[in-house]
Amino acid sequence: MSEKKKIEVCQEYCVHEHITRQEIPSDDELYRLSELFKTFGDVTRIRILTALSKQELCVCDIADLLGMSQSAISHQLRVLKQQELVKFRRDGKTVFYSLADSHVYTILAQGLQHVNE
Repeated sequence: MSEKKKIEVCQEYCVHEHITRQEIPSDDELYRLSELFKTFGDVTRIRILTALSKQELCVCDIADLLGMSQSAISHQLRVLKQQELVKFRRDGKTVFYSLADSHVYTILAQGLQHVNE
């Protein structure tokens, strides 16, 4: 039989009020943060963001790079745009996507660093 891993807990109850009285973000902020992290929970979206971290790309380029249909890429870009992770610019008939700001790059870089430790 395999042993269940135990969660270590305090052996006596003692609240450290100087810690527990510190302000944490509001429930609304925490909800929005959880929605942001849900967006990062899809490998296709991570692949798109990683590609866009190198340079701006049009939907056709992203679809070719990832070996997916343009409609599938467009759907994922819509989700990323709703979370303000990507932005776009139009150049004639072509629409180019890029990361919305440096925070997105930082989140990706920190995430990769964490999983590679």
